[in-house]
Amino acid sequence: MYTYAFIPESAARLELPAGIAGSLQTVWDSGIGALVEAELDVEALQRSDEQLMQAVLHHDQVIREMFEQTVLLPLRFGTYFVSSDKLLEHLQAHAAEYLDKLAVLSDQAEYTLKLILVDPITATDPEDTSGKGYFLAKKQQFQRQLEQQQQQQSELGILKEAIATLYPNWRLDTPRDSIERIHLLVNRTHEPVLADHLNQWIALCPHWQLSLSEALPPYHFV
Repeated sequence: MYTYAFIPESAARLELPAGIAGSLQTVWDSGIGALVEAELDVEALQRSDEQLMQAVLHHDQVIREMFEQTVLLPLRFGTYFVSSDKLLEHLQAHAAEYLDKLAVLSDQAEYTLKLILVDPITATDPEDTSGKGYFLAKKQQFQRQLEQQQQQQSELGILKEAIATLYPNWRLDTPRDSIERIHLLVNRTHEPVLADHLNQWIALCPHWQLSLSEALPPYHFV
């Protein structure tokens, strides 16, 4: 049974969106529910890259639509239980753990802060190609690059300290495509305050371009 998320018993009467290839349903046990697409053929999704990508996007869309209705524990794309019995066994074994997590995440949302370098210095060949002049210019260029990188890392460190003093629940992600990402778990009612803090952080990091995502399911906090 393909599974999207775990949800609390209070979510029993929610409006379910369409699944990747069919309808969704909920399976309940011990006060915890699983949002599943029982008839989905997981192997069939891998027959083409395009089909697989569409399935990944739809998986995320389902979780986001459900997140607008209830607190949930989002699951990774491809989470699958071989039978309803195995799913029920899992719910029974982990019900207390999942209910505790759901209680902590109530009214919380994840916000992703992205940091992109502003005008990084790139290595270029100096115009003066004569021996001593060339090596001097290359040395100066390398020194400027090093100083800028040190300043960038200093700003990133200051930013992390500023975030940690305000938001105890945050995660620094692995950089991808030269973009730093910091995930914050924040009460959704505090979103205007978060926007004010963003303006303060922008002032702290002139060598970075900062942007903040919309409220997301707590992908990095489950």
